[in-house]
Amino acid sequence: MKINDLDNLSKKYRKQLFEKFLLTKQGHPGSIFSMMEIVVTLYYGGYVRFNKKKKIFKDKVLISKGHATATLYPILRDFGLIKQKDWNNWGSKNSLLKIFGNISIPGIDITSGSLGHCIGAGAGMALHYKRSKIDKKVYVIISEGELYEGSTWEALLFAKHHELSNLIIFIDVNSLIILGSTDECLKLDPIQKKVEGLGIECFSIDGHNISEITNSLDDIGSQKKLCCIIANTIKGKGSTIMEHKKNWHYWNPMSKEEIKKTREELKE
Repeated sequence: MKINDLDNLSKKYRKQLFEKFLLTKQGHPGSIFSMMEIVVTLYYGGYVRFNKKKKIFKDKVLISKGHATATLYPILRDFGLIKQKDWNNWGSKNSLLKIFGNISIPGIDITSGSLGHCIGAGAGMALHYKRSKIDKKVYVIISEGELYEGSTWEALLFAKHHELSNLIIFIDVNSLIILGSTDECLKLDPIQKKVEGLGIECFSIDGHNISEITNSLDDIGSQKKLCCIIANTIKGKGSTIMEHKKNWHYWNPMSKEEIKKTREELKE
């Protein structure tokens, strides 16, 4: 797909998910909206390979910040893995779709939610594929808040030791966690220098710029070493009511005027 198509698709999915939040009155829009361009590029930019005949993905995508796994639901629906009935019922009747993803949902390869686990799980998968000479890549998306977890750094050390070039890590850096600004809670910067200090190749990009996402993924494709993409994003991207606000980590009640304004902004 062309870059403009991917941009438009990202906006479309944000709007569709917003309508589901209104129905369910729960969810994590701030975290979901911040990573939308990343996953749209992975799935529709040709990086996550899809077998149309078998309806399975050749490569793995692990959403470590499990509260944002719903970002994948409309994508998996459009690839035909999630039934339209489950999508329609989400928020009104019994449905496979929940706030957090789990392996009972087609296309979801790991049950996540407890933070700090998916780089380790992804490294295990990638090591198996590497040793078995299986042509698969593992994409892991973590939040910067997961850098507060010791297991994340242990997994990075492990992945670097084994030089897992088939493991591609995205760190979604929106500078906010549920408690507030990361600078105020426990300073993480400079994240890039810390990760590079482990010997890991880093690419720092605008996580909402499709061109920068694709360029970094293309550059990584020619590497034979572990790489990490630091994607600088905006929590709640697309809605001025939500952007840069810690309270929109969770869903909040909205007035009719706020709903109208958000709908209008998500159409733009």
